Parts: sequence; C-alpha cells; structure tokens
Amino acid sequence: MSTFIPFKALRPIPEKAKDIASPPYDVMDSDEARIEVRKHPLSFIHVEKPEVDLPIGTDLYDPKVYAKAKENLDKYRTDGHMIQDEKPMFYIYRQTMDDREQYGLVGLASVDEYMDGTIKKHEHTRADKEADRIRHVDTCNAHPSPVFFTYPHQDAIDKVVDKVRKNSDPVYDFVSDDGIGHTLWLMDDEKDIASIQASFAKLPYLYVADGHHRTASAAKVGLLRREQFPDFTGEEEFNHFMTVIFPDNQLKIFDYNRVVKDLNGNSTQEFMDKVRKDWLVEEIPAGDSYRPSRLHQVSMYIDGKWYFISPKPGTWNEADVVENLDVSILQNNLLHPILGIGDPRTDMRIDFVGGIRGLKELIKRVDSGREKVAFAMHPTSMDELIGIADAGKIMPPKSTWFEPKLRSGLFIHLLD
Repeated sequence: MSTFIPFKALRPIPEKAKDIASPPYDVMDSDEARIEVRKHPLSFIHVEKPEVDLPIGTDLYDPKVYAKAKENLDKYRTDGHMIQDEKPMFYIYRQTMDDREQYGLVGLASVDEYMDGTIKKHEHTRADKEADRIRHVDTCNAHPSPVFFTYPHQDAIDKVVDKVRKNSDPVYDFVSDDGIGHTLWLMDDEKDIASIQASFAKLPYLYVADGHHRTASAAKVGLLRREQFPDFTGEEEFNHFMTVIFPDNQLKIFDYNRVVKDLNGNSTQEFMDKVRKDWLVEEIPAGDSYRPSRLHQVSMYIDGKWYFISPKPGTWNEADVVENLDVSILQNNLLHPILGIGDPRTDMRIDFVGGIRGLKELIKRVDSGREKVAFAMHPTSMDELIGIADAGKIMPPKSTWFEPKLRSGLFIHLLD
C-alpha cells in the first residue's frame, strides 16, 4: 500500500508563475545562479541557491546561507507574490518537451514509507549532500522543491487526470527559457482526490526516479522533527514530503555519456587492441548515425572516428540486473581494466555528459583535446530502473538522465 495525500501548497500568483519558476538547485553553480537572477529577478533561485544574495566567496554551508533562503522564501509571501491554498488538493503538472508530454501529480509521500522501503530507490546518496539539503529544508521550514517519483501506470489514475485537465482551465501555462512547457491544474474535487488516493493505495511500491538526495533529506527532516516533538500524532506536515509523481509510461530516460581524459598510458593502437579482446569493434562510416540503436551497443569516439563497440558474449553476467546494464558492462570490461577508472564517483579523469547535450558535445570535447575518448550510451530503460529497485540493488553512478527537469518554485510544502 502506498500513501499519497493532498496538501495546501504555497505557490505563485498566476501572473508571477513564469517569473518565479526556476531550474532546480543542482543543475547550476553559483556563478550561473547569479546570471539567472540578473535575468529573472523574481527567480526561485533566491531560495534554491541563496548565496546569490550574499557576498561572492561566502561559504555555501555557512548558516547565513540557509537563513537567507528562509528570509527569501518569506519575502515571496510578504510581497504578495505567493499565497497558500485554503484547502488540501492535488495538482496536475504537465511538462511539454518537443512533441512529448508527461503528466505528473503533485502531492505528499510518507516519511515512514521511505524508511520502510515502500518507496524504492536505485542510487546511493552522499552524506555531505544530504546534510546540506537537511539544513536547507529544516531552516526554511518547508520543502521548497519537489522530488521526482514514478509508478507503474494505472488507467484509473489516467482517467481522473484526463477528466480534470479537460474540464478545467489551468492556473499556470507558460514556456520557460529552455523551451519546456509548464502547465498546472488544480484537483480540488473531493471525489477525484479520493479516487486518486484509492488508486495509489493499491500500489505496493513507489519509485524515486530523480532527486535521491532531496528525498533522503526530506525524510530525515521528518525524523528530526519527531525527535523535537515526541508527542507527534503522525498527522503533522513533517510526516510527509512533497513529490511530483509520473506514470512510468510517460517518462523518458536520456543517455548519460562518458568522456575520459587519457588512455591510461596506452597509445591509440594499444588501446584499440585491448578493447578488441572483449569487444566487437566496427568503424562507423562518415555520414552514418553514430547513436547506439540497441541494448549492449556503445558508440566510441577517438581520434576523429566513431566506432560501434559491443561486448562479446560471455564477458558479463547477463543474469544480474545491475551487471547487465550497459553502464556496468562498459565500466567492468573497459573503463576499469583498460583505462584504470576504478571508482567513477571519485576519479577525476572521467566526466559525464547528459544526453540532452547531444553527441556534438562529445565530439567537441575530444576534438578540443580536453578529452581523449568519448562513449555514447544506449539509454537505461524504465523497466531496468524499476527492476533494479525491486531487486533492492543500486545502479552505478550516472546511469540515468531524466528530461525535462522539474521547475522549482511552482509549489512549496510548508511544514507547519
């Protein structure tokens, strides 16, 4: 059984929604964030990355940074740019990218279900990143930005979502600077809300798609508040955290590609000879598509040429859901044994390029001399993600890249 409940969101007044909505905190550095607020003075980046309002060079983990986030959040309310809804509801959040649409429901998930494994994850988290978000949420006394969940799609949920969006006008409908469309409808009818909750209650699990650090931090703030208020009833706002949850059949995972700075002391010929021991190698003629077209096919770019490489049968464990991932095969059969990349989380010789940037970004990096070799991956599938989460296992780092990203500042969950 999965819990999903409505809430009273703090959100922008309609005429300010586009001005306030911002990219999430983890897709830009402080310099990029300062550029963002110069372009969009009302941007929610003032809350997501509040160092933009402090002197350059301020320690990002200084208590003053978190206090500024709280101050900025409160200012949206006092200035009249945001108001809180008067009754709990769900929100339908549509994102449009190119010719693709995805419809998410905004509501609250359960801290207890994160802790007991009803909410399944597929990535490790880092303690330092968790600590930062815990302080941010705790100081703001709010979940300022949502986490990104998925679930096996349900016709009953689709029908309610379709009915509401077809029979009511959206409260927000705009296109952000990156060309992504954002539309929000209110689901405030009690029968619709009850139907959605009943459908989720039939699901044994929910799944974290993106935002593992935000999810873990939100849950741990709930546990922290329980220590502070030992007489809690379970009904308090801090027992839940905000998520946007999408059906799995509407989501698209992009490739997450790799670039490596050197060949670990090998010449190009030596490197290619070693690759051919465990991989089938095929040079791609100029003008053909370089993008991998199937599972277990990787495109490799080196010295101005593209190759398709595929692992030879028997060189990996097909029965293991993690080792069968293309990113695992590449790591275990090439990056580690040939290029010496033992831990891709910490090795400074490897970098990762989200597929949204395209294969031209890989060519540019190699041709410029910044990197020596690039690998374009076939995207991980939603079935693989859910299968690994169901098995209680963890994906290798940088296995999935979801687009479009959720905007921050369109809905906030207050903890009191």
